[in-house]
Amino acid sequence: MEASLPIRKIIHVDMDAFYASVEQLDNPELKGKPLAVGGGETRGVVSAASYEARKYGVKSALSGYLAKQRCPDLIFVKPRFDRYREVSRAIRQIFFDYTDLVEPLALDEAYLDVTENKVGNPSATLIAREIRARIFDELGLTASAGISINKFVAKVASDINKPNGQKTVGPEEVLPFLEKLEIRKFYGVGKVTAEKMYQLGIFTGLDLKGKSREFLVTNFGKSGIHYYDVVRGIHYSPVKTDRNPKSIGAERTFSENLSSEIFMLERLERIAKELDSRLSKRKLAGKTVTLKIKYSDFNLQTRSKTLQQFVSSQQDILREARSLLYQEKLHNSVRLLGISLSNLNTEEDMEKDDESVSVQLRFEF
Repeated sequence: MEASLPIRKIIHVDMDAFYASVEQLDNPELKGKPLAVGGGETRGVVSAASYEARKYGVKSALSGYLAKQRCPDLIFVKPRFDRYREVSRAIRQIFFDYTDLVEPLALDEAYLDVTENKVGNPSATLIAREIRARIFDELGLTASAGISINKFVAKVASDINKPNGQKTVGPEEVLPFLEKLEIRKFYGVGKVTAEKMYQLGIFTGLDLKGKSREFLVTNFGKSGIHYYDVVRGIHYSPVKTDRNPKSIGAERTFSENLSSEIFMLERLERIAKELDSRLSKRKLAGKTVTLKIKYSDFNLQTRSKTLQQFVSSQQDILREARSLLYQEKLHNSVRLLGISLSNLNTEEDMEKDDESVSVQLRFEF
């Protein structure tokens, strides 16, 4: 299988510190200053941080309190998701000038398949450079890009020369690139998995490649098959223009910790209403209801229930969330509540593209 790779030219475009960069763009006084979107000095968590703030260890999901401790000069701004969506739409319009095969991952990143493209340019590298230049010229924002033969390698490559850079990994470079790569930089290998791999003597792609499929499945389950394939440059997933979400949710962080279940039920009613609206817009329903509870000591708990039928209405969602809230005694006062639905009424396309090409085949990248 090692000699077989899909015939694709994939670009992964990733905006640089997107939310923070939009805030700095709209408010020039914030440019060059450490900035955190979301959170607050005493409440909430950081949604995004500018590169100036990242130098101090401020990053997404960090509590506002810890962020301020790490960077005393940190400036907090409230997120403006309508504005981020507006800019994201403008970025995607640029993408569509080059290809209709665009798969958004979030507001700030997307895969593009430019194997065949609207501008007739055989070089994915030059297309990526042109797209990044247009984003800067037309919107005043910088983006980074990874270019390669499949989505996995392109995603990993986009992180190599961040911010405001790009990295091309051509067909003949894929295997050497992956072999030298630190295992923690493999997309999908989180902190816990990386620690487990270290314990098994896996520190680089070359170490991973030296492990048998059986060894990896024994230690990592189904993910072991994925690790076995990707380190050999094998990743069949095509760019999907219609991504099916695995779950949809809504959550709220409170200005004051809640200790009364009555107050929690009031908040859950609003959250269920918001989730109802999101589901309605996408014509989705789900069978598994999950209640997310974050306590005042930042411990996180989830409680889930899978139903026989699909639900989507505020009334049904709230009924199940209420049941989950009363499922067991709360451990502490609560700072955040969230509800999500999974097992959605969507179908994932699991077909693999059988077209393949030798890794040594050279064509313009």
